[in-house]
Amino acid sequence: MPDPSGVPEPPHEQQEGPGLLASISRQMVQAMKKFYGKGPVRAKSYLVDDLLFVVMRGGTTTAEKTMLEADRADAVREFRQQFENEMAERLIGTIEQLTGRKVLTYQSQVLFDPDIALEIFVFDEPVSEAAQRETAEALLNPEKVGVEIQGETEGS
Repeated sequence: MPDPSGVPEPPHEQQEGPGLLASISRQMVQAMKKFYGKGPVRAKSYLVDDLLFVVMRGGTTTAEKTMLEADRADAVREFRQQFENEMAERLIGTIEQLTGRKVLTYQSQVLFDPDIALEIFVFDEPVSEAAQRETAEALLNPEKVGVEIQGETEGS
């Protein structure tokens, strides 16, 4: 899907090893900031079997917070779903370029309390043992593996 500004997006370089999860988290934060207007405060990615989970925290906009305070969670969820439907092709392409794997399907879920967006990608085959080890290392020693990306706050 082309960029609405008409400027093609640069290709993402295929990654592997210790930088893959950090690259995935970084690209997801950048995509949310660019296309949604606000990126999450934190993002962390996990590869397990044939699944990629990207957990993004703190991405609710001021307008969404206002709607949630007015008890309109349904409207916020509906907008988020429509937005993700529009972004699916772009996000799948980014993940395929970074991982070198085919994504079969993608789903997004938003939680409001706590403020979390969860992106789930399903690959056509399990990820490499090295990628799974990177996820395990990140869980056991998060300070050693750069998979958690601090985003910017709204308006920055």
